[in-house]
Amino acid sequence: MVMKIYSKKLVPVILTALLMLCSFNANAGNEQRSGQAGATELLINPWARSSGWGGINTASVQGLEATFMNVAGLAGTVNTELVFSSTSWLFDMQVNAFGFSKSLADDAVIGLAITSIGFGDIDITTTEAPGGTGTTYKPTMMNIGLSYAKKFTDNISGGATVRMISESTPDMKASAISLDAGIQYVAGSDRQIKFGVSLKNVGPKMKYEGDGNGVRLTNTEAHGAEYSQSFEFKSDAFELPSSLNIGGAYDFTIDQDNRITVAGNFTSNSFTKDQYGIGFEYAYQSYFMLRSGYVYEEGILETETRTTAFTGFNAGFTFEVPLSSGTNFGLDFSYRQSSPLDSPVSIGARITL
Repeated sequence: MVMKIYSKKLVPVILTALLMLCSFNANAGNEQRSGQAGATELLINPWARSSGWGGINTASVQGLEATFMNVAGLAGTVNTELVFSSTSWLFDMQVNAFGFSKSLADDAVIGLAITSIGFGDIDITTTEAPGGTGTTYKPTMMNIGLSYAKKFTDNISGGATVRMISESTPDMKASAISLDAGIQYVAGSDRQIKFGVSLKNVGPKMKYEGDGNGVRLTNTEAHGAEYSQSFEFKSDAFELPSSLNIGGAYDFTIDQDNRITVAGNFTSNSFTKDQYGIGFEYAYQSYFMLRSGYVYEEGILETETRTTAFTGFNAGFTFEVPLSSGTNFGLDFSYRQSSPLDSPVSIGARITL
């Protein structure tokens, strides 16, 4: 009993301290380091519900989608949740995600989320055939996250995700493991005040290896004869795009059927500009939700100075209907405005058991 009490008190404090310590040690918002990180697909929110208001719900996200925003929210899973989402991303890319979460004893929850990115068929070109050789290849990007979250008290939840990252072409491959951690705090007589902190994509450097690093050339100037030589290029290791998110949210309960949540978020990126987001979500019971958000970063308002394809506006909605006792089915949709590339559209489906 004593150990249980201490764990409920100490673990949230230790987790918060670690998050803040890592944030102090990070080089945040340094746009001069842009392009120096790799595995930037880790910054893509693949889920249709949370992306509808720009992923600013660090403090209020619940269920499986919390494994991307703030894994502490995974502790909000009731029984079992299955989620699938598909996103058309910017330029003929397809981002698909699937996952499930399951509540355990003692207010604990485990979750598994798989995200894959498809680029379609890409033509193989050479110096002799710059227009294409008639053959194609398919690069693949995938990450698999295993998460654990727990309610330490009625007000505090925390969690962590271990994520396996893989990127490959037919002759090159890079892989790594990263760690996410987060904490959420809820207060108020109606649990209407929410605060959240999450640290994402912390891990060792990645490096490409494989036959693609080698090239075979013909030497025509050695002793008057031609012979082939193999050369291997050394590829440099690159860091992961770590970030720190700090968010807050407040629920305005209009009556027993209607709710409006206002949320704000600050994202400190290690390799790109800091971002500030604000948004809202309107909910009619649990059957219908409408949300929107705006994410700002320096220079985003001017085409000449904007360094991101996104223009800041996000919107989405959810329909959820009960199928039977304790089982619900939901459809999610989100739109993220971008220019000049195509604006991403996400469609998701979820079943809660």
